[in-house]
Amino acid sequence: MIKHALHAARRAFSPGLRCFSEASGGEISEDVFERAGSPRLTKQASLYVHWPYCLRRCSYCNFNKYIPRENNDPMMTECLQRETETLLQLSQVSCITSVFFGGGTPSLAHPSTIAAVLESVSRRAYLSDKAEVTLEVNPTPVGKSKLEDYCRAGVNRFSIGVQSLQDGDLKILGRDHSPHQALQTVEEARRLCPGRVSVDVMFGRPKQSAESWENELSELLRVCDDHVSLYQLTLERGTQLFKQVLGGEVTMPAEDVTAEMYQCARRTLHQHGFLQYEVSNFARHKAVSHHNTSYWKGRQYIGVGPGAHGRFVPRGEGGVVREARTQTLEPDVWIREVQQRGHGTRRRIQLSHLELLEEVLVMGMRMSKGINHKHWELFSPQLGLHEVFGTSNDIQELLQSGQLILDDRGLRCSWDGLALLDSILPALLVMLERQISQRLQRDHHADGQTKRISNPQ
Repeated sequence: MIKHALHAARRAFSPGLRCFSEASGGEISEDVFERAGSPRLTKQASLYVHWPYCLRRCSYCNFNKYIPRENNDPMMTECLQRETETLLQLSQVSCITSVFFGGGTPSLAHPSTIAAVLESVSRRAYLSDKAEVTLEVNPTPVGKSKLEDYCRAGVNRFSIGVQSLQDGDLKILGRDHSPHQALQTVEEARRLCPGRVSVDVMFGRPKQSAESWENELSELLRVCDDHVSLYQLTLERGTQLFKQVLGGEVTMPAEDVTAEMYQCARRTLHQHGFLQYEVSNFARHKAVSHHNTSYWKGRQYIGVGPGAHGRFVPRGEGGVVREARTQTLEPDVWIREVQQRGHGTRRRIQLSHLELLEEVLVMGMRMSKGINHKHWELFSPQLGLHEVFGTSNDIQELLQSGQLILDDRGLRCSWDGLALLDSILPALLVMLERQISQRLQRDHHADGQTKRISNPQ
């Protein structure tokens, strides 16, 4: 089942890269990096901005979010601006290709906060007026009432957390909106940003059946825009829902039922003109999420705000290796750190070549197009996809079964294989580690031979 891969998408380095020119009118070139070459990888990045506050915690949620004790929006705004400028200076990127405001509930932020952060971005890097700027929206009357102001602030795409069109399910999930309010918010967002509204919907909810899910999805597709993100509800330790299930108060659908729901959704969305371009994301009229595509293609991204994650080369410090960076979780502590040193980075880890390739593999295989040869070569110029994955018996079985495809285009899952990504990835990761290890041993042996020849005893 695709349970864990779908769950990972919800946390996605929540998280395609765009290059703009006057001649192209701001249109994307899907393979711009493949043509441009690897130096471009360190000069551009996407930006994720985390707003950590919510009015209340949903029963299933264990994300990094907090219920504010007081209104400290001005302080949060100031610190988001400062950390944005600090990390942009540290990365020395010349172009921010997309911005995503996530949370928490970023639709609680004042529109002036969004405008201020975007202004800070523009002071340090080029941000095209056509670059995708997404804001996650909680579909309450308050969220809906601010959509127009968010557009004025610079937002041009909305991601709306509908989750369910069933009153009872929304109550179990701890959501603070009704189905009617959700549909009204979607309608208003479509009016303001036609073709650029994404809807999040969740399946595998307590007591949910495949039949009720199919009916609900059909109802949603009558009103939604051109992008749907589909997530399976996953129980997380420490959440209210986990305790309810553990105590027998709530029952969850069996795994075979949720598997049927996923396949049903894929078929239904396809029938309505949506193409599945990633494990949990579907678009029609080419309305893909360019920001999230940058994650799946292994490109640089900068994470700003409490608990945000980033992956970039700190060129401002003379860095040449990509780092995985995590910002301090607790907003109050993060604010103090930003005030003291300009950023709240709590952890930074240099990624080894193997770790970088593992991320490129895991994220790239989430896409229906998979990983093409030129893209893989940017990160692994000495070992191509055929060399890494073409000789393993385990991989050959996946290829012969039709779950995996390795050809002149690259490496990808078939339609059936994408639903089984969890069971395919371990074999790919084992083979990648084995081939990289063998390559290092050969290089080490060759170095030793060269030294002996040049320094005979």
